[in-house]
Amino acid sequence: MIVAIDGPAGAGKSTVARNLAGRLGFRYLDTGAMYRALTWLAMREGLPLAEAEPIGELARRNPVVFDDAGRVSIAGADVTAAIRQARIDRMVSVVARHHDVREVMRERQRDLGHQGNVVIEGRDIGTVVAPDAEVKIYLQADPDIRARRRQAERPDIGADALATDLRARDKLDRERMQPAEDAVLIDTTDLEVDDVVTRIEALIRERALTTQ
Repeated sequence: MIVAIDGPAGAGKSTVARNLAGRLGFRYLDTGAMYRALTWLAMREGLPLAEAEPIGELARRNPVVFDDAGRVSIAGADVTAAIRQARIDRMVSVVARHHDVREVMRERQRDLGHQGNVVIEGRDIGTVVAPDAEVKIYLQADPDIRARRRQAERPDIGADALATDLRARDKLDRERMQPAEDAVLIDTTDLEVDDVVTRIEALIRERALTTQ
């Protein structure tokens, strides 16, 4: 089974998806980590991040790998911690907007998504990466709440910088991301993580019963 979880930055995708996967015994696939890993490698190689062709070729030559513990590797390097650095935060959107890069990453995500039960979170998962997902969830939340959550996750980045980043991401999301028509929308503004996970788990079990 594929569970697709979409939504804007700060809506709770990563935390909810990770907890849900742990509760169900599913694999957890963080698609954002793949773009971060590629950004890390491009910066290490000194490539021009704004130029699509060399970054797309780099992505084709260096597939991102996840081990059973969820650690992230690229080009033989474990980058699990490195991709959470502020310098990656600042540049990942530049890399992720390249069409060639997104095509390479989506194909890799599809391959990973069809290797058993998995929870996949990111952007355009239910519409583009896994339109055949049995369960599609779209998380949303009040912008102020999302900003606070991002600040709590990344205390090393100033509040003003995070707010600017969130506005930029929201602008990009409005242009390219919409919930799948068959996605279940959940507003996480006033919900605890466990509440959201429990709600999705119930939906998954309901879908599983109807498809037996």
